[in-house]
Amino acid sequence: MKTKKIKIAVLVSGGGTNLQALIDAQKSGILQSGKIALVLSNKADAFALQRAADAGIPTATVLKSVCLSQEQFEDELIKKIEEAGAEMIVLAGFMAILSKKFTAHFERRILNVHPSLIPSFCGEGFYGLRVHKAALEKGVKVTGATVHFVNEIPDGGEIILQKAVTVRDNDTPETLQKRVMRQAEWKILPAATEKVAAALLEAKNH
Repeated sequence: MKTKKIKIAVLVSGGGTNLQALIDAQKSGILQSGKIALVLSNKADAFALQRAADAGIPTATVLKSVCLSQEQFEDELIKKIEEAGAEMIVLAGFMAILSKKFTAHFERRILNVHPSLIPSFCGEGFYGLRVHKAALEKGVKVTGATVHFVNEIPDGGEIILQKAVTVRDNDTPETLQKRVMRQAEWKILPAATEKVAAALLEAKNH
């Protein structure tokens, strides 16, 4: 029997704007090879969990504070992901570093969106507004967002999609962050998710 859709687990820590972009893409048919089967958070109060509940998507939480080690934390994540039958993971503002053991377990099946054109302004310590602040301090005229596969190196995996965004003279880190989300992240994350899900589906059905 041919599989119709690849089940996806979306890992979140915060507001979930990128998760919302995926939910909207699923509704509009942009995301058709994959289906969000689980939204998993490392923060009990993440608003992203509410977004998932509103969309009728199952949610779960794994708190690092109740785990004895990084290994136990990751084992719990893997358990929840596999219980949901998810074969692909999208990190949508997931603020926890994942070890090589975890990333190798889902090799070429974990996607992340980063708010710059990698290899600029990326790697350890570059997240959220820090990325946009660094871009403005450097005086770049073009920034953007990148969706890449996740490996054990922060922002080090192979690039799947990128989209450029023009920097304006009067930009602040906040205005730039909003424009990069709107013009780049919310577009390429669903597109890249569909691209990878379609490839996994193809491989599975052959």
